[in-house]
Amino acid sequence: MPTYFYWGEDDFAIARAVKSLQDKVLDPNWISFNYHKITGDRVDSAIEALEQAMTPVFGTGGRLVWLADTGICQQCPEDVLKELQRTLPNIPDTSYLLLTSSKKPDSRLKSTKFIQAHAEVQEFSPIPPWKVEEIAARVREIAKEVGVKLTPDAIEVLAESVGNNSRLLWMELEKLHLFKNNSSSAIDKNDVIRLVNSTGQSSLQLASAILKRETGKALELVSELLNRNENALSITATLVGQFRTWAIVKLKIEEGEKDEKAIASAADIANPKRLYFIRKEIQSFSSKQLLATLSLLLELEYSLKRGAEPLSTLQTKIVELCCLLVS
Repeated sequence: MPTYFYWGEDDFAIARAVKSLQDKVLDPNWISFNYHKITGDRVDSAIEALEQAMTPVFGTGGRLVWLADTGICQQCPEDVLKELQRTLPNIPDTSYLLLTSSKKPDSRLKSTKFIQAHAEVQEFSPIPPWKVEEIAARVREIAKEVGVKLTPDAIEVLAESVGNNSRLLWMELEKLHLFKNNSSSAIDKNDVIRLVNSTGQSSLQLASAILKRETGKALELVSELLNRNENALSITATLVGQFRTWAIVKLKIEEGEKDEKAIASAADIANPKRLYFIRKEIQSFSSKQLLATLSLLLELEYSLKRGAEPLSTLQTKIVELCCLLVS
């Protein structure tokens, strides 16, 4: 299938996927003839990209036409839709059309439905920070691609250090690869602690501090997160995800559910073994307390979306959350 559609907010992951496609399709000696990048901010950019994709290849290798930052799956004029329907099924096997967008495709649009039927669609969205098992799996996947062997505890520490930042993950793994200098031995936890620039603080650590009613530490953490240009709404989303997990697990425990897999499934936890640690974290809280935190976090999200000042708004709600969780 010569058409690809990459979308999502992880621009670094998309850039790597684009580079991989370029290496696969293009002959370096003929790039100037067969590679075209067209930005999607012009009215006629989509039509131009479709016309270029139908142009025969010059020399050897294939042709790659990249329509970057396109809004074709958010709004598609009728003339563009007709050209899309005429072109995609007829693109030569030697030509490749790549569409990229940071925005999620609108599944209601005819253009989106047609692209999904005639293109290879791939999502590149950051993994939610609270999905620690998925982040660890991503670390294992990229480590294999880079050629770095990691022990299980090294994977855990690296996942905690870089979070869902794919750019930072690649940088740190390449550093670890150079450190080992093609050695067959695995990198352990101590190597990672010594060499990796940990972000130091994370939104998950903030959630943990709130749960432990460590108000001073929580306020310090939120200041550091904002000073590192972390988005206040992203911090809030992580808190919501973590407290939602804690609340659902506690509810299931109070309901008398014994099946660990059933509890994990209800709380969207990939690895049921993680429940052992979650049970210990929430053992002194009731489901009523944990569910009440979600109402406060909803108020926080609403205030931030209405334009409230991030630092003072977060600080106020953090104090309220810590007070709410006092036994």
